[in-house]
Amino acid sequence: MPISVLESALFKDMFGTAAMRAVFDDRATVRRYVETEVALARVQGRLGVIPAAAAQAIAARADAEAIDLARLAHETEIVGYPILPLVHQLAPQCGPEGEYLHWGATTQDIMDTATVLQVREALAIIEADLAALDEILDGLAERYRDSPMAGRTHLQHALPITFGYKAAVWLLMVRRHRERLAQLKPRVLIGQFGGAAGTLASLGDEGLAVHAALMKELGLAEAPVTWHVARDGLAETVQFLALITGTLGKIAVDVMLMMTNELAEAFEPFVKGRGASSTMPQKRNPISCELMWAASKTVRQHAGLALDAMLQDFERATGPWHLEWSCIPESFVLTAGALNQARFMLAGLEVDTARMRRNLDLSGGLIVAEAVMMGLAPHIGRQTAHDVVYDACRQAATHGLPLADVLHADPAVSSKLDRQAIDRLCDPGNYLGAAPHMVDRLRQQAHG
Repeated sequence: MPISVLESALFKDMFGTAAMRAVFDDRATVRRYVETEVALARVQGRLGVIPAAAAQAIAARADAEAIDLARLAHETEIVGYPILPLVHQLAPQCGPEGEYLHWGATTQDIMDTATVLQVREALAIIEADLAALDEILDGLAERYRDSPMAGRTHLQHALPITFGYKAAVWLLMVRRHRERLAQLKPRVLIGQFGGAAGTLASLGDEGLAVHAALMKELGLAEAPVTWHVARDGLAETVQFLALITGTLGKIAVDVMLMMTNELAEAFEPFVKGRGASSTMPQKRNPISCELMWAASKTVRQHAGLALDAMLQDFERATGPWHLEWSCIPESFVLTAGALNQARFMLAGLEVDTARMRRNLDLSGGLIVAEAVMMGLAPHIGRQTAHDVVYDACRQAATHGLPLADVLHADPAVSSKLDRQAIDRLCDPGNYLGAAPHMVDRLRQQAHG
């Protein structure tokens, strides 16, 4: 009976995806182990390190699907690591030639390289999800480029923005994550092969040649020195996932707040029964946002674990390595799940531009007090204009009056600006600054 939401029959497809779980499940992990062992034998056979016939037999007979997982688990508990127990099963499959399996390798070589192969496959899924999310957010930014809404700082009305601008801010982060991913790959997709202490001593003069050939065979990059205890690449990968889910968590918070009855500006897609309450029929809870938010918190914790795993002793660690066995696959599954929720939620986001406009007008023009101040400043000076408009704002807020009316009644203002000018300055739709043009600039970067 699974105790993790990532494997629970009830919750696993809310917090993760089948595609990402398939990259890291037990069978997939064993397949990557076997793939690495076979690739090692194949290149050693070509280089004459082991008999060519043995390499051919290993490549032909080693069968990951025939591995007895129950036996592997039992022996792994005894040994502490799965590779020796795996070789115990693989060698008999290969006949007498199985004696040449795992030649010159150490357990961590096989496990690390298998992990990197899994990371490569997992990053391809993340890459596709980010590209899809980019397209969705680009569409939102374009569609709502000129749709005014209240910009909020410290949860208070600040200045007008557009919803397209808000979507573009989200998109900016996604674009940067796509850049990070391209930059990340050369540092992370590096195989491991160093032998017991990383020196390849057991292979004599052939060690570096085998190393180079193995990485070429697997399509991975080479490290100039063994990285058994240099875990920064894998740690960076988890930090990268934490950055992605951090962005998704920020988007989730924005949408959750916009879904509140008091704001009612945007809503997750309507699906009958989704977000329903067991006792309150009117409820429409932000389910995707809640899952994205939870993923961001959990992956952040895994990012800390990945950093802890870097603190390894001497040439082979006594325990920190084990932290990666948990934090790497779980971070990928949670990130894939959060991206899946984000794609669903944002692709079907229901945006109420009329409500956004009503909310923008709630303060009776106070949200554009800066515009009035800047319009008045050339006539009476900036600081004086600030004080005049500040007093007008307090009067408007205290008595529930439109700011334009208070300003028009103030001779210090009406003697410099006519009613038409005051009304124009007090219209939030006229004070969007460069927000629409910023949307255009961001979108053009992708198409330029």
